[in-house]
This record gives sequence, C-alpha cells and structure tokens, in this order.
Amino acid sequence: VSGRVLCRADSAYYGHAFVGTALRHGVWFSVTARMDPQVKATIAGIDEDAWTPIKYPHAVWEETEQRWVSDAEVAEVPFVAFTSRRKAEHVPCRLIVRRVRRLQPLASDGSEQGELFAAYRHHAFITNSTLDTVEADQRHRGHAIVEQVIAELKDGPLAHLPSGKYAANAAWVATATIAFNIARAATVAADMATARWATVRRRIINVPARIAATGRRLILHLPSRWPWAEHWTALHTAATGPPPTAAS
Repeated sequence: VSGRVLCRADSAYYGHAFVGTALRHGVWFSVTARMDPQVKATIAGIDEDAWTPIKYPHAVWEETEQRWVSDAEVAEVPFVAFTSRRKAEHVPCRLIVRRVRRLQPLASDGSEQGELFAAYRHHAFITNSTLDTVEADQRHRGHAIVEQVIAELKDGPLAHLPSGKYAANAAWVATATIAFNIARAATVAADMATARWATVRRRIINVPARIAATGRRLILHLPSRWPWAEHWTALHTAATGPPPTAAS
C-alpha cells in the first residue's frame, strides 16, 4: 500500500514547528489558520467571483441550474505563512477559505428580515497538498469529528476523572468509550442520530417511570403526553426485537 500522508490539525498547531516538521518529512499538511491580521486581510482580498458553492449539510440540488445551492462556498489564494519569522522559515502554500452565510435573525412577527449585505463566517486553513480546492476542504473538515466526541465524553463520564490510580483511569476511559459507542448506536435506532449524548440521556434514558406487578407480568408505566415516546419505543423495539432479516 502506498500513498501520501496528510497531517491535519486545528489552529493550536498553526505554527512553523508543526508545518516545518511536515515539510522536512515530505508529507502534506492541512492546518486551520489563526485569524490574524494577515489572514483576515488575505480573505478580504478574495474576489467575489472566486467563490465556489460546495455540497454542504442541508444543501439543495438545483436541477435547473445543475448546481448545489448552499450557503457554503470555498475559495483559495496563494499564501505565505509565518512571515514574521526569518525568511528561510517562510512557507509558501495555499490558503483555502470556506465561508458560510450567517443566518439572519427573525423579526418580532416571526418573518425573515431582509439583509443590507451578506454576512459570512470564514474558516481558513493552509495546505501544501495538490488536492483541488473542494476536496482539500472536505479532507480538512474531517479532522474535527473527534473533537465533538471528546467534548461529549468530557460532558459525561470523563467529568469524573482523574482517579489517583492509573489503572482505574484506564478502565474508566475504556468503559466510557464503550458506553459512548453504545449511545451513538442507540441514537440511530431511536431516530435521533444528530442528538448529543446529554440530550439522549435527558430525553429517553433518564426517564421517570414506575414498575407495576400485575399477576405474573411486570408493567412499565412511562410518562403520559411524553414528547419523546416515539423515539423511546423505536429504541426499545430495536434493542429487544428480533434481528432484521438479511437481504437475499
């Protein structure tokens, strides 16, 4: 197996130490740029015609124009990073910028307000890869997935770390990760795939209920007029029902 190594990182690694190491080892880098004055000025200088719409979450395919209609666009410009360092450590590269249109606040009557001018959020990164602009952006966005996982774990069981025993910490982290993976599978079964772990716990796990015994049966009484009953039922059915029939 052969291929080119791509080192992706967030803005905490936006510096010559990381990028220079990647260059010395002959690998591609893709690093989120800090929004310093140089980067902001470069973004401001990008021509309006340089922006390309991209397939983005919730984008809609416009059949008439044969293009993705989305509030996300990408553009790139040549860039020299770390110009505050000595000239030998300047890094010529590509600055790729993704912009997402800011949502306009609703008026007091709930209608959409008109905008005086388009306002965008910009996300920039530098890279030396030869991938085209759109693919380079897609590859770079992949680095942020684990950050959401870490945030959810810290909001849950990892909040109880650390213990004074390393073995206990290791066991707790392993168990927490298993629980997280089960929780993610549960969200899919409950038709709540985009819900965070804390939301799932609040809506369909930490539920006030009571058990009643009738004859030889146990009956679980759940809250009445419970807005998440449908999701809980879907999860219960998936967890306790027979496995799906394999397609022939």
